[in-house]
Amino acid sequence: MCLVSIDTSSSLNTPVVLYASPAAASGPEHVEVPVDYDAVILASFGGPEGQDDVIPFLRNVTRGRGIPDERLEEVAHHYRAFGGVSPINEQNRALKAALETELTERRIDLPVYWGNRNWAPYLPDAFRAAASAGHKTLLVLATSAYSSYSSDRQYREDIANAIESAQLQTVVTADKVRLFFDHPGFVEPFREGVETALRTLIAEGHDPSAVSVLFTTHSIPTADAQLSGPKGRAWPEGGAYQAQHMAVAEYVMSTVAQTVPVARDVAWELVYQSRSGPASQPWLEPDINDVIAGLPSRGSTAVVVVPLGFISDHMEVLWDLDTEAQETADNAGIRMLRTPTPGVHPAFVAGLVDLIIERLEGTPAAERPRVTELGPWYDVARAGDCKNARRDYAPAAGGVAP
Repeated sequence: MCLVSIDTSSSLNTPVVLYASPAAASGPEHVEVPVDYDAVILASFGGPEGQDDVIPFLRNVTRGRGIPDERLEEVAHHYRAFGGVSPINEQNRALKAALETELTERRIDLPVYWGNRNWAPYLPDAFRAAASAGHKTLLVLATSAYSSYSSDRQYREDIANAIESAQLQTVVTADKVRLFFDHPGFVEPFREGVETALRTLIAEGHDPSAVSVLFTTHSIPTADAQLSGPKGRAWPEGGAYQAQHMAVAEYVMSTVAQTVPVARDVAWELVYQSRSGPASQPWLEPDINDVIAGLPSRGSTAVVVVPLGFISDHMEVLWDLDTEAQETADNAGIRMLRTPTPGVHPAFVAGLVDLIIERLEGTPAAERPRVTELGPWYDVARAGDCKNARRDYAPAAGGVAP
């Protein structure tokens, strides 16, 4: 296994980023010189595509934790309710096709390969396919927008593992597209969704002061949240993960208020969902179902649920929101509207291609679009960013070691 050591006294030409292109190898925060990438790797989580896949898939997701199949079956029923098929793979096929179309329309000759962390097609196979076609300078686009171990550093570990598994250490380089939580293309579908939902509820006769907006994202262990984001910046208790979500939610509500002025009277908050793990382990709260159940006591008659942490309508959206949260709202006697995820929204797809072009052209950081003061996020993750709280560092590409 190839590791890159860091000498803090070394020159800027000394590589400190594993498997990086020469432009990123010295670890700049933003790569502001053009890089001639010759392929894009779309990296995602993956999901089962039949009943027989469900338990093997969940074993992959929980590998190393010693969770017995009996406990996995408690989660498996979410997938079994949909025929054992997670929608995420089909959604990634659609996203890959949309990216290819957008790239072609802009006359950018970059093939797109797709690989997953937990189910076929696997990421090492995507790297093998790219290398076999003669593509050596690769740009990885992960379907995750925010800072946390599982949504950032683990993808960078996946990249390193894929290159090593495919024995391409001396063949390819791989950089990673920056986290895009506050890129306008990612945020626009949420802004549009909130505006549409509020107009609908107002038209139905709901008083704006009786409407609540809940921005929801995947809960993570508090210890992991506190390690999200680079050191040396002031973060709330939930780390960069919480700060990024809050900043985007604030932007969405402030911009919606410009077109729907009564939105200023609408209460909103950030909530969490899809918690797993032992009850003794602290996770980010409050849970969305607890909040929805308490809304009538606040005088709410309707709630808008915004899946701010999710790229597409995969299982945590279809089951945890459209099934469980909807049932909670029904039991509480309040109207619930769930806004769309970005999916293949034209603004989102165009934004992802804009992010690719940033790296092709070496766009200066000052010229890069973002809607919060936190961005634009780093092209090269900073040392120690998004450490796994339960184990030591593993080799990771796309960032300064460790």
